[in-house]
Amino acid sequence: MDYLPDQLVWEILSRIKKTVHRNSISLSCKRLYDLDNEQRQSLRVGCGLDPANEALTSLCNRFPNLQKVEITYSGWMSKLGKQLDDQGLAILANNCPLLTDLTLSYCTFITDVGLRSLATCSKLSALKLNFTPRITGCGCLNVTSVEWLEYLGRLESLEELSIKNCRAIGEGDLMKLGASCLVSCIISPGRGLACVLGKCKNLEKIHLDMCVGVRDSDIITLAKNSSNLHSLSLRVPSDFSLPLLMGNPLRLTDESLKAVAEHCRLLESIRICFSDGEFPSFSSFTLEGILILIQMCPIRELALDHVHCFNDAGMEGLCLAQSLEALELVGCHEVTDEGLQLVAQFPGLKTLRLKKCLGITNDGLEPLVGSYKLELLAVEDCPQISERAVHGAAKTVSFRQDLSWMY
Repeated sequence: MDYLPDQLVWEILSRIKKTVHRNSISLSCKRLYDLDNEQRQSLRVGCGLDPANEALTSLCNRFPNLQKVEITYSGWMSKLGKQLDDQGLAILANNCPLLTDLTLSYCTFITDVGLRSLATCSKLSALKLNFTPRITGCGCLNVTSVEWLEYLGRLESLEELSIKNCRAIGEGDLMKLGASCLVSCIISPGRGLACVLGKCKNLEKIHLDMCVGVRDSDIITLAKNSSNLHSLSLRVPSDFSLPLLMGNPLRLTDESLKAVAEHCRLLESIRICFSDGEFPSFSSFTLEGILILIQMCPIRELALDHVHCFNDAGMEGLCLAQSLEALELVGCHEVTDEGLQLVAQFPGLKTLRLKKCLGITNDGLEPLVGSYKLELLAVEDCPQISERAVHGAAKTVSFRQDLSWMY
């Protein structure tokens, strides 16, 4: 090892993906220890940090090139020691100049004051907050008491923000942010998202999960202002779970998909989910809208969850999707063996995932057996497909059968 050039050693280390293996190798000699410290770009810590602030300082000094950090205190108890606090978050911000992605989960000691520190992270493009109960919509960030969401929005570098289980953050707070990723929101028509998306020119990813009140006009605004959009995920309410909302029905329709297809020509990943399989939405997207999106954008990853309008005709349309590499169908019962057999004709498909699809049997997989066209085939909880049928249908196969969801 002493005679190998640094570049070759770096290449060897880059091929070792598991953290436990990287840790073991870095302890074998001083040279590998130093090179691993320079190369390490991601870190996941939590309950094992004790004392938290001192331990994080040590880790930041050891790994100066960290770009992605996840701090999670799931399962934390007081006997495990004090959690990371505002001072610890300031340590992270000051010692990680390359930080681009930060996740805080169950960090109950971090407040608005701590988030002020992130304003110094000029490269931060993704921030995820999950159950951070002491973070509110406004915090004392500076002498003028600017709200932290507004302060982050001014950086104009944030590309993804996920806010989950943070009850103190309301719609009015989100309106102060430029680009956002909204989960489980009730938004008044003409407010909230409509105000936010006008500033989304740097947005690359958006995930809208049961955002009641989002209309076609909101998504059209998003499309026109977000030409850099790479990933779009929509979970829309069903006709049953979304009643008339005080006599004013709100729906996303094909007009939204057409606008995205027209303006977001870099879109590579799309996920559409109808929230309730038993009571699907028949007044939302249609097969026509979905196919327009797929045919006009270089979609590499497509996931459809309980999208009942997608059928064998939809599978036929995918035969023209030159960029499609990964397809996931969940609860798409209108796809039958005839449609699945068309997978053999998909030009670039490498990964196929099937879950809870009632219309597909062993016969649908027959054209794939022995062809090894697919890199991966994963079949899960499809009652009419047996484990025997997946053998030889891809280079790597996985099969799981649990039909309790049917009863």
